[in-house]
Amino acid sequence: MQSAASPKMRTLEEVQATLQIAKLKEEDLQKTIHCLSFGENVSSADYCLMELDDTLCKHIEAGQSLVIRGDTDERAVLCSGDKTYDLKIADTSNLLLFVPGCRTPDQLSNSQESSHLVHAQIWGFCNSYWELKRQRPKLKKLKEILMENPYEGPALGGQKENTENRYSMQDLLDRIQSSEEELKTHLKTIHACLLDGYWRVLDFDYEMKLLGHVTQLVDSESWSFNKVPLQTSLEELAPLEPKEMIEHCLDCYGKRFTENDHVFYALHEDKVCQSTALMLLQNAVKFNLREFQEVWQQSVPEGMSTRLDQLKSVALVDRASRPETICLLRVEDLSEDTLERFNHLFTIREKWTEEDITPYIQDLCGEKQTTGALLTKYARSSMQNGIKVFNSRRPVAT
Repeated sequence: MQSAASPKMRTLEEVQATLQIAKLKEEDLQKTIHCLSFGENVSSADYCLMELDDTLCKHIEAGQSLVIRGDTDERAVLCSGDKTYDLKIADTSNLLLFVPGCRTPDQLSNSQESSHLVHAQIWGFCNSYWELKRQRPKLKKLKEILMENPYEGPALGGQKENTENRYSMQDLLDRIQSSEEELKTHLKTIHACLLDGYWRVLDFDYEMKLLGHVTQLVDSESWSFNKVPLQTSLEELAPLEPKEMIEHCLDCYGKRFTENDHVFYALHEDKVCQSTALMLLQNAVKFNLREFQEVWQQSVPEGMSTRLDQLKSVALVDRASRPETICLLRVEDLSEDTLERFNHLFTIREKWTEEDITPYIQDLCGEKQTTGALLTKYARSSMQNGIKVFNSRRPVAT
């Protein structure tokens, strides 16, 4: 290797002399010998290297892009169209050289009878590279910023709608550390809707009002919850709410299907029952479990059945208290950081059964990771009255 300031390029005779000094046999080496030299003004800051797996390589080769996302106070992530990756700098003891046009041994042919030189110039160098690791998208922030201006329904009379803090898809992609596909999926999960080019999350009371209109119409028309006609619903409820909001409500709480060219929805019993429970629990610190179950069943549409397993990840039952109680505890309100999540859970309850804690840590699992592996790492197990329970590995401040 030689400097760009060298008066001439190294000759084959000089290379052969160097091999003799190093006691290397020329016949044991490739016939093609690369002679490297540094270009002008080369520095380690000119290029960054990134290690990509086969999937991302094919993504780039197909002309697709990768985007680095993160605010100034966040750790940067890399996003493809449908996946999110953690970025981590990996140091290497070997100097990594960026040499365009340099060919590897498998790309060379040894058909030449004698050795020959190939002169190549180094464009950059570094002793570290970016390492990628698949991770969960950071989506908690999404609902937080959409809740800055929740949609409460069309403006009434002479009122003007609040146009501040509204976000388009591009605005969200600029703020949220997630791939576009993962972002769109979560927007659907939180029942967000696109209004006038901006994504809005519904005010919970307004969402319940829409759901109430739909279920009351189903009851008054004696329809089956498994076959709610879209067109008739829009016509009947148009005097009460905008048609697009009624259809959005049906999309959130039902499964769309077509029969004889007519569109119907099959309402999800679990989703309707869960939202009804959230409405009852939102203003109560704790609720007597038996009384809650009675009120809950009376509050859902006739023909639907309430079950406690419909409330996994949104409400917590305390069987140890007397009387037994239930309180609101939504997984979406908990930290996305694994250690912080476990610490918070153990401040709420000292000991958890696996059945109770699983809904609150399931979303923390990475690729090929199980809740059992998370519990092994962040909790200590013991037996209590013949049941395995988990508590914190370290003292938790209460």
